[in-house]
Amino acid sequence: MDNASKYYLVDASVLPKVFTKVIEVKRILESGTIKNINEAVKKAGISRSAYYKYKDFVFPFYETSRGKVITLFFTVEDCPGILSGILNKIADSGASVVTINQNIPINGFANITITVETGEMTTDIKDILMEIKKIKGVKSQEIIARE
Repeated sequence: MDNASKYYLVDASVLPKVFTKVIEVKRILESGTIKNINEAVKKAGISRSAYYKYKDFVFPFYETSRGKVITLFFTVEDCPGILSGILNKIADSGASVVTINQNIPINGFANITITVETGEMTTDIKDILMEIKKIKGVKSQEIIARE
């Protein structure tokens, strides 16, 4: 049998509660409000053994995007400045643009694919996407690939 790790993206609502509790403990410890694992697991409502069993295997999706290459896909209206606005939001986050591909607008809309390297990001990718969504003319956005 192949010993290589396999990863799946699963909606948290279908996972056993222990997995979300492990992530909660990690967030508590990361926040610095509680520095002791015993207190953090007690606050989250799980045992220390459950935390240690899963801590190296359960991560929020956006946490694992740090130091990676992520490809984003946007559908935008054909208006001046939209691509510039998107790139500014990416630059403000500290992410580094690797490639940009913008298709010729058809029926007033264009598709844009941007690949970014996230190693120097100071903001989560989800927060960047929320900011980009606010740009007038951005109709849709999604993460289509992640390395």
